[in-house]
Amino acid sequence: MAQQLAKKDDDRDDEAEYSPFMGIEKGAVLQEARVFNDPQLDARRCSQVITKLLYLLNQGETFTKTEATEVFFAVTKLFQSRDMGLRRMVYLMIKEISPSADEVIIVTSSLMKDMNSKIDMYKANAIRVLCRITDGTLLTQIERYIKQAIVDKNPVVASAALVSGIHLLQTNPEIVKRWSNEVQEAVQSRAALVQFHALGLLHQIRQNDRLAVSKLVTSLTRGTVRSPLAQCLLIRYTSQVIRESGNNTQSGDRPFYDYLESCLRHKSEMVIFEAARAITELNGVTSRELTPAITVLQLFLSSSKPVLRFAAVRTLNKVAMIHPTSVTNCNIDMESLISDQNRSIATLAITTLLKTGNESSVDRLMKQITNFMSDIADEFKIVVVEAIRSLCQKFPLKYRSLMNFLSNILREEGGFEYKKAIVDSIVILIREIPDAKETGLLHLCEFIEDCEFTYLSTQILHFLGIEGPKTSDPSKYIRFIYNRVHLENATVRAGAVSTLAKFGAAVDALKPRIFVLLRRCLFDSDDEVRDRATLYLNTLGGDGSVVETDNAVKDFLFGPFDIPLVNLETSLKNYEPSEEAFDINSVPKEVKSQPLAEKKAAGKKPTGLGAPPSAPSSTADAYQRMLSSVPEFANFGSLFKSSAPVELTEAETEYAVNVIKHIFDRHVVFQYNCTNTIPEQLLEHVIVFVDSSEADEFSEVFSKPLKSLPYDSPGQIFVAFEKPEGVPTLGKFSNVLKFIVKEVDPTTGEAEDDGVEDEYQLEDLEIVSADYTLKVGVSNFRNAWESMGPDFERVDEYGLGPRESLAEAVNTVTNLLGLQPCEGTEVVPPNSRSHTCLLSGVFIGNIKVLVRLSFGLDGPKDVAMKLSVRSEDETVSDAIHEIVASG
Repeated sequence: MAQQLAKKDDDRDDEAEYSPFMGIEKGAVLQEARVFNDPQLDARRCSQVITKLLYLLNQGETFTKTEATEVFFAVTKLFQSRDMGLRRMVYLMIKEISPSADEVIIVTSSLMKDMNSKIDMYKANAIRVLCRITDGTLLTQIERYIKQAIVDKNPVVASAALVSGIHLLQTNPEIVKRWSNEVQEAVQSRAALVQFHALGLLHQIRQNDRLAVSKLVTSLTRGTVRSPLAQCLLIRYTSQVIRESGNNTQSGDRPFYDYLESCLRHKSEMVIFEAARAITELNGVTSRELTPAITVLQLFLSSSKPVLRFAAVRTLNKVAMIHPTSVTNCNIDMESLISDQNRSIATLAITTLLKTGNESSVDRLMKQITNFMSDIADEFKIVVVEAIRSLCQKFPLKYRSLMNFLSNILREEGGFEYKKAIVDSIVILIREIPDAKETGLLHLCEFIEDCEFTYLSTQILHFLGIEGPKTSDPSKYIRFIYNRVHLENATVRAGAVSTLAKFGAAVDALKPRIFVLLRRCLFDSDDEVRDRATLYLNTLGGDGSVVETDNAVKDFLFGPFDIPLVNLETSLKNYEPSEEAFDINSVPKEVKSQPLAEKKAAGKKPTGLGAPPSAPSSTADAYQRMLSSVPEFANFGSLFKSSAPVELTEAETEYAVNVIKHIFDRHVVFQYNCTNTIPEQLLEHVIVFVDSSEADEFSEVFSKPLKSLPYDSPGQIFVAFEKPEGVPTLGKFSNVLKFIVKEVDPTTGEAEDDGVEDEYQLEDLEIVSADYTLKVGVSNFRNAWESMGPDFERVDEYGLGPRESLAEAVNTVTNLLGLQPCEGTEVVPPNSRSHTCLLSGVFIGNIKVLVRLSFGLDGPKDVAMKLSVRSEDETVSDAIHEIVASG
């Protein structure tokens, strides 16, 4: 590896020798900038210095305020030069330096002079610079010049003004919107680039008005757009209108779809491709509507231009995910692309063929792929592996040949991500195809004998411990597992010990043999290996039988571990050694959802070997301690869940109040967090009057008011209610903040003796179904589902009615239940007509619950859902169905 890195650095050094900017320093360039002050300007040398300054800026070099000011004033002196090339460099430099408001005035007169120049190059660049550095005040002064430039006969000037308008729309939208008439005129320009920029600006001006956008698209689809670039834009806007209006699902006259189809006959290849891609991405598009788009994409597959072949095969690859039969006619053309010199094209062709091929073509495809795999990089191999996995799921009877292929490439050279993708695929196929279990497990056992990656070895061993004992002959895996104890590093040896113990706990016939093997592990050189062996030997009896051990211990050692590791780590750090032993049940199980931007693999299928989703540490412990400190709450028992703060007042009001709902088995405590934002007032005897008339099953048992609430000093008010035990009782509560107001002298800070009673209406508060469930993830949903068993399973179907999309339906039901989405299934692929979402969590009473949600489109917009629930309690399974039925 070190030699490879050295070689890469050598290559970079060779490239740097040819760079004219190698080794330049900011200080030296700033010294050279003095040439701008020479009485006799050397235009060529000045241009070279500006080039160096621009290079430094684009490389991330920063100039101090003083340095930037000196450079700016020196550059402005170059306006006296008549050299056209230098003038263009001056424009660039001013844009990059972006002078401050008090410095802009220095160049404003020069730029406005150039903006009215007869030289079009000066005029265009001056407009760009002015619009970049000016503020709203100066913009109103030059507005009429920009309007004139938009309709200028010279396309360079017109495009400069239009592009500047696009940038200004972000900072001064009201001013730019006044240019609509001029922009509308520019859309009719014969210059291709002007029409393109004008259409882009006009759409941005109207983008918040759906009707205006629809009228714009309707008027332009009648043939007034000549520029291919503008036509591509218009196709995208047309698709947007179709999506928002749903016109593609209506029968009869469909002018927007007809326009897209007419663009397939355009003379420009970019327009043809854009139209074909737009048609394939329409929601609810039928096979008949796809046919003309697929036909032109098929023609592009045999194009001599690599970019067209790549664009076509990539689009067909996406279409094959939703409409595989529509792409089947292109298979012969795609087979010829397997040997394409461009590896990206070849990879896409292979993966598309795997999605569209039939069962009889699997063996032929495997032969072609075998020769293909050795010629591509790991990143392309991973794509092929995922496609093969999908093919095996589609044709499970072909699992032998596909498993053998995955096993063969598993033994070849490759990086960690590539090998992990193969192992994950084998694991998923083992879980989904029962007949493939023993074949797949043997392939994994053979792989770990030569596996160089510790993580993969330990994860495979963990998986063997789960699936191995369920096979017809578990004993044949013991040799592979025990070999790891002798031949691997300490981490893998420890994993092998745990796997052996799982076999011993699950298979009675193997217990004596496992006991002997674990005894041998007591002499290992590593502490972790010895400790694990000792732990499992104490759980297994001396004769190999499982002793009468507490069920909680057995679940901890051999059952699924559903506690987030980060939560466990935090609880262990906070644990203070005492006579009271650490209680694993005290570790919070709630998993907080990650922000969408942090979900790196959104939309991907679940991986086979992955750690359970981790979560930030919960604040449940802090809430429990705080509530326990109130004597009236001490007998409420353990806290089940605390909600996120719910705002009861609008922002920037005189009193800020939010509430946290603390859920106990028989009680609910509302914690009202109050802040007085008025400096001249002191609030005393502050209470929240809660009206529970719309929450019949709740009865108020205690209220703890605030004695005083000074300015900007938050305080808490508590109101407790009793409810039926262990039942997800719902209700709506009205809230009024009541208090005595006393005026405060701003000079002395003392409050007046007399006060006035007052009240402040707060927003209503609801107890919803999601308040009674905790988000707790599981590392392997399928295993958790099987281990839960079908005893308390409840299945029913529901019609959810019209929905905007499947994604909206999934999000609604997930939020209603308040459970944790598993394995990335909360993300719905675009254009999907069916989807399955997996949820897990804990119901009030600490009862585990697992949910399968199967969604499907029943008509154009109606969504149907099949709900399958498994839990440890039959009443909980019924309760989940009641939540959905009433929600």
